[in-house]
Amino acid sequence: MEAALAAAEVRVEPLDFEVWVTEKADALLRFAYVLTGDKSLAEDAVQDALTTACARWGRVSRADDPEAYVKRMVVNAHISWWRKFRRREAPVDDPVRTARAVPDGTADRAEADAIWDLCATLPDKQRAAVVLRFYEELSYAEIAQLLHCAEATARSHVHRALASLKTTLGHQESTEGAEDA
Repeated sequence: MEAALAAAEVRVEPLDFEVWVTEKADALLRFAYVLTGDKSLAEDAVQDALTTACARWGRVSRADDPEAYVKRMVVNAHISWWRKFRRREAPVDDPVRTARAVPDGTADRAEADAIWDLCATLPDKQRAAVVLRFYEELSYAEIAQLLHCAEATARSHVHRALASLKTTLGHQESTEGAEDA
């Protein structure tokens, strides 16, 4: 009888994990994409986090908020990538987009792309801090904990990123105004 109960417990945990992943995978991928700015890096970070979460699902599932726990694992996986591979990569130009404009939602998409292009110019930690602050709506204390820095440093990252974005936007507006004249 005890062996049957133990076997039932073993079967329930992977099923619970699989159900949880089915429900949360899209949200985790969106979060990772906004955090990393790259689809393949986002997929890698989520895969690393879910692999670790699966191995520790008993502990993860007992957390107050398993989704937040796994999101932190995603952030940690991306930080590990920074440390391992960031200095080894050589940047290349982005490919030229050749797709024709679609009339429905084009303006909204163009604005979203422009905002993302601006965010992509920020240094990694500043971009991560801005994403965590405004996309995930985390407090500075939570951001500091996720980025493994002091709360003042997290505030500084967000402040510097916003100042940089404001300067860039001001420069673009003045350039566009000169072109129109």
